[in-house]
Amino acid sequence: MLDNLRSAAACDELMGRAADLVDSYDGHHRSVFTTDEQARHADDKFLESGGTIDFFWEAEALDDEGQVVVDKRVAFNKMGHAAHDLDPVFDRFSRQDPLPELVADLGLRNPRLLQSMLILEHAGIGGEVVSHQDATFLSTDPITVIGLWFALEDATIENGCLPALDDPTLVPLEVSKGACVVLHGLLPHGSHPNRSSRSRQAYSVHLIDGSAEYPADNWLQRPDLPLRGFRSN
Repeated sequence: MLDNLRSAAACDELMGRAADLVDSYDGHHRSVFTTDEQARHADDKFLESGGTIDFFWEAEALDDEGQVVVDKRVAFNKMGHAAHDLDPVFDRFSRQDPLPELVADLGLRNPRLLQSMLILEHAGIGGEVVSHQDATFLSTDPITVIGLWFALEDATIENGCLPALDDPTLVPLEVSKGACVVLHGLLPHGSHPNRSSRSRQAYSVHLIDGSAEYPADNWLQRPDLPLRGFRSN
């Protein structure tokens, strides 16, 4: 964990930009965020989101008929998966120093920013993220995926910090706003639902080494949006 890797002002700017994107989202597709791989592969919206900016609903935001039962501003669980390439605010947050040096120190010689996710985790309704390994969703040969998880707000046991699960091998990790948690692709992690009165927004970027093989059967593909590193190419 790296404290204060991003300023409070930068975190606020990112959350503000996300709120603007929520306001402009038409919300016609009722795709619910899940870390269940079978459900993910059955959802066309997930499969087509690698090169777009899309929003995914909280399960509890929809009734049995798929109608929204909460305010739109708290109805979404996450935004994914290419805001870091398609939006200037997210692009700047994802590529500014010291991230290029950090990623090089972690061993990526040809870094490519594969996907980004804004996790909204609204108060009282934020859903569970079951324990998972990023390398099972974003596989490369050899394994190269690294996750950079930024706390945009203070993440505590109360509001669903990483990993905070009922597994004795996993321990809660409380972090302050602006901190970055580096996640190896094989590290199990997840979070409990947020039933507190405080939201817990976070932003993550997953990177791979461009020299590794990226299988065609990975769920996330970007046929019309080439992967970029920290520079323009």
